[in-house]
Amino acid sequence: MSDHSPEQLVRIEAEALLQLASRLEGPMAANFQRAVELVLQCGETRGRVVLTGMGKSGIIAQKIAATLSSTGSPALFLHPAEAVHGDLGMLARGDVVIALSASGETEEILRLLATIKRIGDALISFCCDLKSTLAQASDVALDCSVPKEACGIGIAPTASTTAMLALGDALAIAVSVRKGFRAEDFADLHPGGKLGKKLARVRQLMHANDAVPRVRQETPMSQVIYEMSRKGLGITTVEDAGKLLGVISDGDLRRLLERESARALEMTAGEAMNRSPLTIRADELAVRALSMMEEKKITSLVVVDDAQTIEGIVHLHDLWETELI
Repeated sequence: MSDHSPEQLVRIEAEALLQLASRLEGPMAANFQRAVELVLQCGETRGRVVLTGMGKSGIIAQKIAATLSSTGSPALFLHPAEAVHGDLGMLARGDVVIALSASGETEEILRLLATIKRIGDALISFCCDLKSTLAQASDVALDCSVPKEACGIGIAPTASTTAMLALGDALAIAVSVRKGFRAEDFADLHPGGKLGKKLARVRQLMHANDAVPRVRQETPMSQVIYEMSRKGLGITTVEDAGKLLGVISDGDLRRLLERESARALEMTAGEAMNRSPLTIRADELAVRALSMMEEKKITSLVVVDDAQTIEGIVHLHDLWETELI
């Protein structure tokens, strides 16, 4: 057995990644871009990316499938041993298959080649041996070779599977960038858990309908203050037929009393309102609302549509409760 320390084992894997990065910058660059194009073309025809691999490579293939799916490229995992017992029906014309095999001679995968070719699907392989049967049969073969495995006896897939994983991540992200995949798209695919909270949209957090404080231009200040207190958001909108004309906030009231202490309570909402309030759209990410509030040191934003119709109000406290802060 090897007496590699944990630090040495990690360095072996790190070196494998550095060599992979060098190949991506040099001799493998064109092949990698061809793989990106094949995945993009698959998406344009509504095909899917089908990942396959046995053993440790199969586990890495499942993770790559998950990464592709979460970044906008529908993908699934096909177990090669189950495929020859009926699961080949999962393959359809227009799909692209990504097969992972360090040796390139995995028997279960090689048995799928004839069917893949008959259907006419493109085949991308992640191999450590570009002269292997799998690599030679592929439309694109990507080199995952490593100087040595990190395991104590130099046999168990360790550095090679790390390289496959990194290469799969690189492919998924390169495709998502080419597609113009945005944070908003990512949010739509991750509605649950803490990540879902981080990617929540304003629409999910805003106060709407009767919870929105509203007054008209002619509303006297006594009624403005009552509406603000009743709704408890520290702000009220000033509207006409649902359209936003301005806002009055707690801060606006304090400044008004400092400037116009003698007549402040005799004024109307239209006279006191801020006519150029910051607004946000309901489909914006909540983190964008937070950024705007922090930048302008305010606690509320009015949510409007393109026609300036009031849809709601999002408050800083709502973002606290969603753990954005």
